[in-house]
Amino acid sequence: MKYRKLGNTDLQLSVVTFGAWAAGGWMWGGTERKEAIDAIRASYSLGVTSIDTAPIYGQGTSEEIVGEAIKGIPRDKIQIITKYGMRWDLKKGDFGFSSKNNSGQDIDIYKYAGSESIIKECEDSLKRLGTDYIDLYQIHWPDSTTPIEESMKAVAKLIEQGKVRYAGVCNYDASQMAEAEKYINLVSDQVPYSMVNRSIEEELVPYCLENNKSILAYSPLERGLLTGKMQPGHQFAAGDHRKDLFYFKDENLKRTNDFLNQIKPIADGKHLTLGQLVILWTLEQPAITIALVGARNSEQAIQNARAIDKSLSIEEIDFISEKLASLKLAV
Repeated sequence: MKYRKLGNTDLQLSVVTFGAWAAGGWMWGGTERKEAIDAIRASYSLGVTSIDTAPIYGQGTSEEIVGEAIKGIPRDKIQIITKYGMRWDLKKGDFGFSSKNNSGQDIDIYKYAGSESIIKECEDSLKRLGTDYIDLYQIHWPDSTTPIEESMKAVAKLIEQGKVRYAGVCNYDASQMAEAEKYINLVSDQVPYSMVNRSIEEELVPYCLENNKSILAYSPLERGLLTGKMQPGHQFAAGDHRKDLFYFKDENLKRTNDFLNQIKPIADGKHLTLGQLVILWTLEQPAITIALVGARNSEQAIQNARAIDKSLSIEEIDFISEKLASLKLAV
């Protein structure tokens, strides 16, 4: 495994970081708790020391699973990344969307990052995770009903108390990051980034490069699209959010797979899967510090971690980027 420094801190993250959204089951058609725990432990055995989770993932389930998985591991050997600002138990802030929890009950999700809510959420997360501090604490989504100043000052207070080490954000644009910087030292922004979703390259990447901020890329495999394992006509399980995303329309599955077939010889030559090749390409893009990659079982987790055993030449990176430039998805 390789490790990279987070922003201007002394915190080293594994370049492949375990993304624990799917582990929580919510929006992924349920979860197998034991398999999720085994996946996290398998990742750790291969050097994946960083784990990203959030309270909203399974309404506490993902954090509980992470807490159980890391029992017995020295706390300073892992980096826990979690979030705040999405409430399913409080109707306050920006209404996000309606959903169903893992029991099939209707829930409404709100984006809310008021000071008192952040303090409560942090305490709840610490209990679920079974730890007394969080390495990186991030607002999950912008909340238009709460001033950024209020949210950041609440996190600064948690840092003073030793409950949080560093502050980050998720899904912020460059101007929102600049505003937050007035009140706290931000170290990172966690945003979606993949071969088929590169909108951050226009403004956010230049901002982060100029200001020494890390980008934590989530969904680098675009929720499985870029593994090459999905064919037109793929049937998703009940409750799986991907069935409604344009990426997974039959035409886009076909176009994406045609592109993947063009770069497959590189993967084959290095004894890599397409997913592993995609992870390596992602980690070579400007300002991308780590790739958050989910796994639902040990086999997937091991495969993700072992991507780092190989590397790409400049010529191979350029070839992939050149082929990618001609890929156009139907919206």
